[in-house]
Formats: sequence, C-alpha cells, structure tokens
Amino acid sequence: MDHELETMRPNPAWTPAGYEESVKTFADLDEAVTIHVWGGDWCKDCRAQLPDFGAALAAAEIPDERIYHYPVEKHDDGSKSGPRVEEYGIERIPTVVIERDGEELARFVEDADQPILGYLADQLRATA
Repeated sequence: MDHELETMRPNPAWTPAGYEESVKTFADLDEAVTIHVWGGDWCKDCRAQLPDFGAALAAAEIPDERIYHYPVEKHDDGSKSGPRVEEYGIERIPTVVIERDGEELARFVEDADQPILGYLADQLRATA
C-alpha cells in the first residue's frame, strides 16, 4: 500500500482495547477480501476517523496489498472526483467498501457517530 492518503497512516495512540471483537472480525476475513477507502487529506471527517481505522487494520494484520486508497477531490459545487468515484457512487467521504471477489459485503459512509471499524464489523458479522 503506498500511503496515497496520509489520513490512513495508523494513529499511534489508538489501542485495540475495547475493540477486540471488531479487530478479530477483520483479522478473520479471508484473503479474497479487499478494503477500499475513499478520503481526502483535506477532509476533517477523514482526518478524524481514518487514522484510527488505519491503526485497527494494522492491529488486525490486514496485508497492505488488500487495502486500496482512493484520494478524492472536492469541487466548488460540492461534487467529488477521483479514482473509481463514479463507479462506486461516492458522494461523501470517508467511504469504506469491503469486497470479496468484487462483491460488496459492507459499506461505511461518513458517519461520525460510530467508529468505522465497529460499523463495518457489525455489518460483516450480520452477513456472515
């Protein structure tokens, strides 16, 4: 993984304490599962949420080659552009999509009420 998104660099202060079940859910994902992250280093929600998610992925030992970063630009009219934005219908960031062999398993879209890790882990457990 080249760190296209600085905001995905793991937060060194993040600890898995209290998130063990969610980290285990990610750690147990098979190698066909990929994680796609859209964000912007300019985006305050991304700066607030993605470093912890990056740290959680590191704690779950998800290999870098299964994590894809898509930097997004915001235009004056509020629209977004960037890699695969149209293909995935990205309107708000951060957006994280979990896929297995191209099939979407879970999606997180800019919800600051719950950490990305927990939100996606809940979805993954519900569909398992």
